[in-house]
Amino acid sequence: MDGFEGTRRTDGRQPLAAAAPLRARRLPLYTTAERLRRDRSVWTLVQGVLAPVQFVVFLVSLGLVLRWLATGQGYDIATASVVIKTFTLYTIMVTGCIWEKVVFDRWLFAPAFFWEDVFSMLVLALHTAYLVALATDALATHSLMYLALAAYAAYLVNAVQFILKLRAARLGQSQAGRAGSVEMVA
Repeated sequence: MDGFEGTRRTDGRQPLAAAAPLRARRLPLYTTAERLRRDRSVWTLVQGVLAPVQFVVFLVSLGLVLRWLATGQGYDIATASVVIKTFTLYTIMVTGCIWEKVVFDRWLFAPAFFWEDVFSMLVLALHTAYLVALATDALATHSLMYLALAAYAAYLVNAVQFILKLRAARLGQSQAGRAGSVEMVA
């Protein structure tokens, strides 16, 4: 390291990328081949449709669960909405695994989405625990709805993880495009 914070000298004299901020030197989310596979895959469209559908199902169900907790009315519809939300989650997880296989040649835990996938396992576990508790009467109704809320909180964190990751990828792609056009001009 030299006197410049975050730079290295390649030959002992010249700083390497001294003007580039450290965060700009991260690896891109997709290689060129992965981006091409992503853009050509029908599973990208499937994920793009299912993600907002799942979010709408989440919002409706959250409202119904909170309504039941606040008023005691609508337990059956709230319960049905959590079951629907859970099966929507299962659907997006299965299709997401297929998407990861197509794009990254891994069913799950591709390095680009490793931590999002890890947290997705918690989301799946909480939603599945809800279904098991519902089917076995293992929890009282209030506890069951609190479990649903815990599953929903985890889902919301996971959704934010994916949104931030995809936003960073989009920003990285646009920065790479600008850098490429600057190199062409120079």
